[in-house]
Amino acid sequence: MPTAPAAKRPPAAKAKKREHAARIVALLKHEYPAAECALVHETPFQLLISTILSAQCTDERVNIVTRELFKKYKTPAALAAVPIAQLERLIQSTGFFRNKAKNIHECCVKLVEEHGGQVPRDMDELVKLPGVGRKTANVVLGTACRIASGVVVDTHVTRLSQRLGLTRHEDAVKIERDLIGALPQEEWIDFSHRLIWHGRRVCKARKPLCEQCVLNEICPKIGVEGDA
Repeated sequence: MPTAPAAKRPPAAKAKKREHAARIVALLKHEYPAAECALVHETPFQLLISTILSAQCTDERVNIVTRELFKKYKTPAALAAVPIAQLERLIQSTGFFRNKAKNIHECCVKLVEEHGGQVPRDMDELVKLPGVGRKTANVVLGTACRIASGVVVDTHVTRLSQRLGLTRHEDAVKIERDLIGALPQEEWIDFSHRLIWHGRRVCKARKPLCEQCVLNEICPKIGVEGDA
């Protein structure tokens, strides 16, 4: 892709947003220096399965389920061999278990048949796997492989990005595009972890703890009830 001429500068609005994002990054980095993915995993494969299971489910519940699941089935080949009905029972408490079991089975089969049992380190190949969208692919590439392919956009990242004025969009793809434009690539992976931690601890959906928030002075509080 050709680069823009050196003489051109980003519009003032873009420059202002990048400056705002940089301040947010610095404050969150200081507040949460050790932020990491809450899904317990040891391999990219485990993180892939955990992320598929995490749809409409808490990370705590997923970790409970995968603790036993990964003891018994350590590879895509082992998990692909589990009968669907049995797999459904094993993951039932995560919700939407029939669809998840189908996707996990088909994903593992494809990993074995097309990737030698290895999780591909490529966005285009990952999103071809059943049950894997861009968010899941970003989680695996960023957290397990440290490849900054994009920014993970979950419900916390969506809510906080809007409140902080980093995006006006509701669509995850458009939100990610805005965040990619506002953040330097070396911050893409850890920024989402820190935003998720902050969303769970302080910037809650219904009653954000603004007085305790490290971002209070720079946050426009968009959509926060009772704020101008």
